[in-house]
Amino acid sequence: MTAHDKRLAGATKPVFPAGSIELFAESYPEVPHVLQHRLDADVRLSLDALADLASQLPKSSIEYNRGDLPLGIDGKPDATGLSIEQTIRHIASNNSWAVLKNIEQVPAYRALLLALLEELRPVIEVRTGKMLTPQGFIFISSPNAVTPYHFDPEHNILLQLVGRKTMTQFPAGDTDYAPDEVHESYHLGGPRELPWADHMLAGGTPFPITPGEAVFVPVMAPHFVRNGPESSISLSITWRSEWSYAEAGARCFNGTIRRLGFSPRAPGRWPVDNRAKSLAWRAWRRMAGS
Repeated sequence: MTAHDKRLAGATKPVFPAGSIELFAESYPEVPHVLQHRLDADVRLSLDALADLASQLPKSSIEYNRGDLPLGIDGKPDATGLSIEQTIRHIASNNSWAVLKNIEQVPAYRALLLALLEELRPVIEVRTGKMLTPQGFIFISSPNAVTPYHFDPEHNILLQLVGRKTMTQFPAGDTDYAPDEVHESYHLGGPRELPWADHMLAGGTPFPITPGEAVFVPVMAPHFVRNGPESSISLSITWRSEWSYAEAGARCFNGTIRRLGFSPRAPGRWPVDNRAKSLAWRAWRRMAGS
């Protein structure tokens, strides 16, 4: 959970211009859109600094693999045989994709994450309540690398820093793009990668972004990413809300009773309140001792 710190407000020049804050306020939490940002020369986001960051993170916070992947994969792809430091420093030529997860574990990057989220906090908390569980992720990608089709449980803004990429998003909550059973499996501990079929492409909306641009991703909106012809660095700033946690709890509840032979109704999207099933799931877990 974030702790509101007045020292962060106005401590540095705003990264998000006023027009982008206004667009975010009009669109949050359900409408994907492209924002402008001014985060383009931070020394913490150079390749050398990111390689050093990788050495400070636990192995569980590092993922990297080949970049020439199909849009749909079954499980995690194989490793490349390189170290994470080699992968990052030579990303332009080694056909790889890497993500550094939970960068807030390192103080300098926690400060960066919280300062960015502080600019958005007033808008967020008016719509979805207290900003919870701030997390940051940095993606380093080789030219033309692909991040396969998947979804994520957080409210998310992806800031493009170096290079170009296109994120193609699909409607959140639409079972044509992510069946309820896949949502339930994910929230009960399964992978976030999603089944892919080429006919689904027509239902996606591409959001090309370049340095100085960012794209907002609603909770659990399926998407895939194609890198441009240069190597790329992107920063994902994410947060949770009571609503997003309630949706996750409801999915867990549905998945559990589906295994017992029931056909539960899917949770509703914002602003539907999914707390009843979420509370039932929490009670179930307490009784089961898990």
